[in-house]
Parts: sequence; C-alpha cells; structure tokens
Amino acid sequence: MGLVQVATNTVTSSTAQVTLTGIDSNDVYMVTMSGMKPESDVQLYARVTTSGTPDTDSEYDVAHKYLRSDTSFANSSAANIAQWLPTSTLENSYGGYSMIMYLFNFNNSSEYSSHTSEEVHIQGGTTSARGVQGGGVHTVAEANDGISFSGASGNITAGTFTLYRVV
Repeated sequence: MGLVQVATNTVTSSTAQVTLTGIDSNDVYMVTMSGMKPESDVQLYARVTTSGTPDTDSEYDVAHKYLRSDTSFANSSAANIAQWLPTSTLENSYGGYSMIMYLFNFNNSSEYSSHTSEEVHIQGGTTSARGVQGGGVHTVAEANDGISFSGASGNITAGTFTLYRVV
C-alpha cells in the first residue's frame, strides 16, 4: 500500500473552512489533519464536496466511540444531520488536534460516500487524553470530489490538512 498526495492546505491564519478536492477515481482516499486548532472551543464539522462546494443537506449519519483517560468511554450517534461530527468539543487552549480519515466511494455516483476516522486530542480543563473512533455515511448516491472542514462556530486558526489517494 502507498499514498499519492492529492491536495494539502496548511492553515497559518484564521479561516472559516478548509476544503480539499481532487478525488477523481474509485480508489480509497485518506485525509490527515495535524496540529489543528480552533479559534474558540468548538466541534469540528466535515462535509463532502460536490464540484468543490460543501454539501449542506441533512443526509449525514455518524456513529463514534469516545475513549477518555479521565472517565469511561461514551458512544455517540446521529442520523439525518447537516454534517459529519468527527470530534468531541475541541478547546483552543491546548496543543492541537490530529486525525486520520479514510474516504470510501466518493467518486462513485451509484454509492453513498462514507468515512472512518481515528482522532486524538487533549481536552482542556482536565487535560485528559481523548480518542475518537468512528465513521459516517452521506446517504446520497452521488459523486463527491472532496471534503470540507469547518468549526461549528468560529474559525480554524492552525493545522495541516492533506488528502491522499491510497494506491
């Protein structure tokens, strides 16, 4: 297995969203995010893109298991929402957030686009380690050319976002 870089974006000043496009085959794609920091404490949203534009319909389903160092695990799921929620609340006062997300069926107009994700960050206040494992599906049979990330409120102030094709 290898990786071919398709797109990258390093955020060095405040921005409302980061969009990575270039999915043009039926291969599996991978997104890495490292050192992401929000402007304020926020959940991070992810949406598929069609022709480079984030799809804001209410056709996203998601399920996650939250692994925590300060207490027991928790489960989370939602259906028919306007975005994937790949994270618990991220706090801007700690070192940053990292994630690996695999994207499936994005270029296939006969299938639903879906993802799995693995995340890690430090939760402020308690300074506890958090890990999130999960995935989601966009229940629309359409071809998608990328993925977009934004905060539920506020901007993204730092981080490197990279899209790879898995070969």
